[in-house]
Amino acid sequence: MDGRRPRQRGGFPPYELTEDTPVYVISVAAQLSGLHPQTLRQYDRLGLVSPDRTAGRGRRYSARDIELLRQVQQLSQDEGINLAGIKRIIELENQVAALQQRVAELQAALDGAAAAMQQREAAVHASYRRDLVPYQEVQQTSALVVWRPKKAKD
Repeated sequence: MDGRRPRQRGGFPPYELTEDTPVYVISVAAQLSGLHPQTLRQYDRLGLVSPDRTAGRGRRYSARDIELLRQVQQLSQDEGINLAGIKRIIELENQVAALQQRVAELQAALDGAAAAMQQREAAVHASYRRDLVPYQEVQQTSALVVWRPKKAKD
């Protein structure tokens, strides 16, 4: 073996599809979402769902975009929310998701810092020389000790 990855048929590496991969043209996206293509264009103009664009400026929708289109339709038809309200809901949901991601990042950093602090603390405790500090148990008594200064000799 020469260390290179095997190539697929046609000489290109395999193409990995994710839910964010823009693959659907507007007609397919309209069918999958149950909306008219003109409605998808209107949503794009309003900024509700912004699909990726090809070099020729054609719209390409991802699976995530299709799900968002269905959510917009559900909010509009079932909940009676206007498009401006839907846009605000989507913006707020995106903001919440970003903040949750940031909280997760900060929590991971905090956990790492706490672990590092515990390691440093353990190292400091391990460096103590316990033989230098003798331990004596103090007995508790109820005796009263009165101190009187010595009288000075004249």
